[in-house]
Amino acid sequence: MFAAGLRLDDRDIAILKILQTEGRITKAALAERVNLSPTPCWARLQRLEKAGVIEAYEARLSVKVFAPLSFVFMEAELGSHQAEDFEQFERAVQDYPEIQECWAVGGGLDYILKIVVRDVDGYQRFVDHLLAAKVGLKRYFTYVVTKPVKQTNALPIDVLVQEETPSV
Repeated sequence: MFAAGLRLDDRDIAILKILQTEGRITKAALAERVNLSPTPCWARLQRLEKAGVIEAYEARLSVKVFAPLSFVFMEAELGSHQAEDFEQFERAVQDYPEIQECWAVGGGLDYILKIVVRDVDGYQRFVDHLLAAKVGLKRYFTYVVTKPVKQTNALPIDVLVQEETPSV
């Protein structure tokens, strides 16, 4: 399987799967889990990092510790659709730590944003500030998360590395 111009074998894939769920695993334990000695395992890990397959190591914080929190998804539509309007909006969202994720999408709206705030009042203050900042937002739709059902940042590596099988 190829990724980022790099050929990945079964051990590379195993390393990536383990690191996605156990980012703090020791190099020795990782090597043992993928049946390699530490030096070749470390070399593979460095190769994957250097190739950009591994972007970062992060800690996932418990939302319960900071509760109450509200997660809100916002559909956003810009007032104008010139290239500079999209650039302005995309630069602006970088300045708001409440915006955890933002995707440009097609199909009747321009962006979907994942926002975290203390409560619904905090969300309204955030939106008021965003509108006052004149970042090009014309219309928005709000979806308050009532409960998380599934959360993961792990890519489905097994699905992504499957070779295409020709249809008969």
